[in-house]
Amino acid sequence: MATALLLAGCSNGDSSGEPDTDPSAKGTHAGADAPPLKPLPAKIPDDLRPFYEQKLSWHSCGPAEFECATLRVPLDYDKPGDDLKDAAETVGLAVTRTKPQNGKGKPEGGSLHVNPGGPGGSAIEYVQQSAALAYPPQVREHYSLVGMDPRGVGRSEPVACLSDKQMDAYTRVDQTPDDAKETDALTAAYGRFAEGCEKRTGKLLGHVSTTEAARDMDVLRAALGDKKLNYVGASYGTYLGATYAGLFPQRSGRLVLDGAMDPSLSARRVNREQTAGFETAFKAFARDCVAMSDCPLGTDGVKEAGKNLSALLARVDRKPLKTDDPSRTLTESLATTGVIRAMYDEGSWPGLREALTAAKKGDGAPLLALSDDYYERGPDGSYSNIMYANPAVNCIDLPPAFSGAAEARKSVPSFEKASPVFGRGFAWAALNCAEWPVEPTGEPHRIAAKGADPIVVVGTTRDPATPYRWAQGLAGQLTPARLLTYKGDGHTAYLRGSDCVDSAVNAYLVQGKAPKDGTTCG
Repeated sequence: MATALLLAGCSNGDSSGEPDTDPSAKGTHAGADAPPLKPLPAKIPDDLRPFYEQKLSWHSCGPAEFECATLRVPLDYDKPGDDLKDAAETVGLAVTRTKPQNGKGKPEGGSLHVNPGGPGGSAIEYVQQSAALAYPPQVREHYSLVGMDPRGVGRSEPVACLSDKQMDAYTRVDQTPDDAKETDALTAAYGRFAEGCEKRTGKLLGHVSTTEAARDMDVLRAALGDKKLNYVGASYGTYLGATYAGLFPQRSGRLVLDGAMDPSLSARRVNREQTAGFETAFKAFARDCVAMSDCPLGTDGVKEAGKNLSALLARVDRKPLKTDDPSRTLTESLATTGVIRAMYDEGSWPGLREALTAAKKGDGAPLLALSDDYYERGPDGSYSNIMYANPAVNCIDLPPAFSGAAEARKSVPSFEKASPVFGRGFAWAALNCAEWPVEPTGEPHRIAAKGADPIVVVGTTRDPATPYRWAQGLAGQLTPARLLTYKGDGHTAYLRGSDCVDSAVNAYLVQGKAPKDGTTCG
């Protein structure tokens, strides 16, 4: 379920799920009473100096222009120890960076840290496979691009929970239970998942919070020899970047937070508001689809398109569809995930239309392919660790949305109000942290980052995964925030086709010229 990658309905104002697109309407939200995140002391504690003063050993890796190293950080910052070689009390974090160009040594701007979100997305894979190609030349010349997989993610002692076959079974579990038997099956699946994470991951599972990951970034900043941290974070990466700014405002440089999250919201509210975000994105897709004579959801308008999609998913729930793989059928949960995957990027809409057309004819293969892409399931049946790291971080960062199935069931109407199409499934998906084996260490909080350099917060008005109102909420908290709005579709805005957004962000990163607060790009 897409709710695994963040988890969203009613905020202040309109309860229909449509976002408030007034760039000036920032700062008024239900999380206003959340306590502030307190900065850490500017002075580095003596017991952390061995970590801050470590020298990284770099070696060539991946594409030719990259080099890699391992950073050691404390497993527990409250009990850091002093032996960097103690594998039981430290965590090894994988780092990559672009090599200095033309033998010029350190670039003028130093390092630019990049995180693609998730939580659970690999920064190393993103930097080596995407950022180094997508980032414009002026940015790549000004900085050394740096990616570090956060603790528990990718190559940094990854969280593990299930075997590949077990994960296949887990993704098929019905997330819209119709009766007590199906409800028990869903809650049991969540319980087995949590038990698997505890068994396969060990004590690291209690130390994968965003606060700890932000502290790790400061250790890396020091190890790279940078006085301040420059950073571009997308989606969950905005939460990580904002947390860094809140903890270390004096060491925060040029920060771009694209597809922003609001740290002041509870887990239930985050889940419900993301539900509304996906409804907004679906309506945009449906408006585009129903204008075409061959739209698989009909041509009678957006509301009817939603009803037709719900009817199709209900038929799949009763009778899963055949696919190219005789051992795998398309269940309702997998079909829904496939649809949700296409909501992240309007470029996926044509493929979704084809997949829905095929599903109506009894062929579930195209929707299954979209679902596999979302889950990062490879052709050989193997999964990346993103779907394990994701709940591990989310479940420790905030108290669970629901304490049990009864609360989840009671919330279904409010989620369905946020999204008639996705609400029921999203409500039950928000139950996944109820049986988590470690207690949460975080809570909703506001981040001011007073004293930090200007921070550019980017929000897309019809973003499904991080609703625009979250960008408004974060920008309203951050004292040095400049809100940059993109009126459009898809998840995040930088490097996704808007010259206006790209020019504003590039000017800030390279020249330090932050856009005027409230700047809007059409």
